[in-house]
Amino acid sequence: MNKFATSASVEYKKFFHSKIPLITLIVCMLVPFIGGFFMFVLKNPDFAEHLGLISNKAQLIGTADWPSYLSLLAQAISIGGLIVFGFIMSWIFGREYSDRTIKDLLALPISRHMVVLSKFVVAVCWCFILSIVVLALGLLVGIMVNIPGWSQDTFVQDITIYGACSTLTILVSTPVALIASIGRGYLPPLGFMIFTLVLAQIVAVSGYGQFFPWAIPALLSGGEKGLNIEEISLVILLLTSSIGLISTMLWWKIADPFH
Repeated sequence: MNKFATSASVEYKKFFHSKIPLITLIVCMLVPFIGGFFMFVLKNPDFAEHLGLISNKAQLIGTADWPSYLSLLAQAISIGGLIVFGFIMSWIFGREYSDRTIKDLLALPISRHMVVLSKFVVAVCWCFILSIVVLALGLLVGIMVNIPGWSQDTFVQDITIYGACSTLTILVSTPVALIASIGRGYLPPLGFMIFTLVLAQIVAVSGYGQFFPWAIPALLSGGEKGLNIEEISLVILLLTSSIGLISTMLWWKIADPFH
């Protein structure tokens, strides 16, 4: 346990001494402001008339009320989270190869699976923090814009959906760590993230999104005609997440990291 705490502490320091936390925080903080701007446009049709195409895009998210706004945040964390959370995973695991510190890391008297778990813990914790920041800032922006349609029951339900979407998106990001380890750097996982994001949109439109793990969080958020996920969808997503975690641990344990 002490070795795990030490390993996690080292990963924590390496991560927060980099610029990745600041970059991802700034990117995530843009989401509530963009959503608040759309709500402001919908609330002020006279102002929207002067915005042309932007006002038309704003109509896509529904009406200016809290359910639409919170649904927008849930969709943003479900779709944008695939990139942001995946980027965090790719950096934490891929940097060891890009910075050529993998030999020094594995020379430490700490088991490889403990190193991998430490990396996952740091990545998952920061992803959850980013999700909370988006929600908290989103609520503040919503209050500032004075969005109508507040309902305690609806609010609790929408917050629950947002939390579920955030959690599922984080869980389905574990395979990125495996790709970063196999590819020994940043580029392969970045390509993998873009591929899964594009494919998720295609599969969702075709009507089979409930069977594609990277499309499932968006379905839950209401991004696809308000569909709810089924038990099979949850099983598929959890299985994908488990495969990503276990496979990464096996790769670090079995594969030769020096070649």
